[in-house]
Amino acid sequence: MPHLKVKPFDSSIIATKIDESTIMTHVSKALNSDDILIGIEHEGEEFLLQLKADEKAYLLKYDKVTRPLKVNILKEAIGKVAKELGLEVYASNIAISSTKALLSSKYFKKIEDFVEIEYPKKKVSVEVGFGSGKHLLYQAHKNPDTLFIGLEIHTPSAQQVLKQIELQNIENIWVVNYDARLFLEMLPSNICQEIFVHFPVPWDKKPQRRVISKSFLAESMRVLDKEGRLELRTDSDNYFWYALETFFAVPKTAVEIRKNEALEVTSKYEARWLRQEKDIYDVYVQCNEISTQTREKIDFNFNGVIYTHGIEERLSKEALVYDGYFIHFERLFKSDATMLLIKCAFGSFDRPEHKYILLTQEGCRYFVSPPVQTKVNLLAHQKLIEQLTLKEGQ
Repeated sequence: MPHLKVKPFDSSIIATKIDESTIMTHVSKALNSDDILIGIEHEGEEFLLQLKADEKAYLLKYDKVTRPLKVNILKEAIGKVAKELGLEVYASNIAISSTKALLSSKYFKKIEDFVEIEYPKKKVSVEVGFGSGKHLLYQAHKNPDTLFIGLEIHTPSAQQVLKQIELQNIENIWVVNYDARLFLEMLPSNICQEIFVHFPVPWDKKPQRRVISKSFLAESMRVLDKEGRLELRTDSDNYFWYALETFFAVPKTAVEIRKNEALEVTSKYEARWLRQEKDIYDVYVQCNEISTQTREKIDFNFNGVIYTHGIEERLSKEALVYDGYFIHFERLFKSDATMLLIKCAFGSFDRPEHKYILLTQEGCRYFVSPPVQTKVNLLAHQKLIEQLTLKEGQ
């Protein structure tokens, strides 16, 4: 991903350049290291760049939590910051590609868009982790009356599918670069006909990271319409048996199992596994009930919360664990005597949010966007407010 290696320099000059900068909005330094975060506003996007110090070279790169989807925006921002600061570049990875198709915002949707969004089709299907997008594109071509929402956390894969959507002139796909386990809670009940989970990462050594779980199944059954179905396809024996155990752990379920079923479209990876004569399992879970509409708009504002002297010393250094959720202030970055940037993780244990909180004497907000509107995130948000308003001695 985009970065520059530059000659070590006096980083205190960054603060002196903020007022005259066309792109930098603020700068803050980690309380326990030399790492620096630079606030950026560029091309309608707000995000952070990281500056990591080393004796031989400094590394200027993107921040994973706040990065925009469009890589060229990151490259342009890194280049502009380096120019405004007059940095001497040792190595660069920010060349702008003019051959890549522009990413269309018409088909790229952010998670916050789903707070209030109109669906252009009566039928909706979701694909979790679409990878190369071959199955997603095929389904969209075959079913023009259905809106397909493709979820993919791997940014380059999302970019490639957005390019194919434009090249193939497909109008019934939305691409969301986000974790599916959180995304489903943004959908209304009974809206989906199908949820495809094809060849998810098995995560045998970290089973808590698997997409399929009891909570994912519950959310899938809520958003599926009656007789809609969740479709799992996997080549992993372990994942297959784990999924069956998860599906049959609920009081009532309708499950169909097939082995080595040939689909109309085959990805290059599946073709490789078939040549290796690996078994491929399909598990279909049907929704047999109409769910009640449970989504309510959640307020993630920090009303009345402002920076108070010494708050960085009062925040817990350890994760605070509650019944079904947690909050953890991972790193603190100080800008001046009146501003604190907090990197934190919170929410459910298997689907945590990772966000920055910008705390000043004028107010407090999530940087860059609020969390996904889930009930567990609201509980965590309320605890964050409690911690950020701790008084001296508490």
